[in-house]
Amino acid sequence: MHPYHKRLAKEYQAITKANLPGVELVSSEELQSLLFKIHIDNHKLYPDDYYLQVTITDDYPVDSPSVVFVNYASSPIPLHPHIYSNGHICLNLLGEDWTPACSIESILLSIQSMLHSNELAERPPDDTQYTKSAPKDPKRTTFVYHDDNV
Repeated sequence: MHPYHKRLAKEYQAITKANLPGVELVSSEELQSLLFKIHIDNHKLYPDDYYLQVTITDDYPVDSPSVVFVNYASSPIPLHPHIYSNGHICLNLLGEDWTPACSIESILLSIQSMLHSNELAERPPDDTQYTKSAPKDPKRTTFVYHDDNV
């Protein structure tokens, strides 16, 4: 059992009760691995459903969870200047801006907002190079933030 099982259970309950528009919990394995379906309403770049895998680390909530977009049920990885083709997400909240006050819900809302505000149909400039040598776990990466305006 995770050392912060109570907090995870509270977050799980909050997410299921919040009924976040465009966010659906698809599966949960003992609160350690959560799969979410994300949908962005009325957006020309994101007509599909997208799936986020949230893996809780042993250091959560002191450390952020590992979060990646995954191909699930034939869904693509969304095309975005901060989302690599392997599903890794370059987002400050998942790295240096994370604090124990943050939550899984705050991650979901941030990623949903990031997609909703984007108008560029492109990958990060270093996508090809990064995906060739990227670790499986994006938490083992130090991202280079190319453009905070996207």
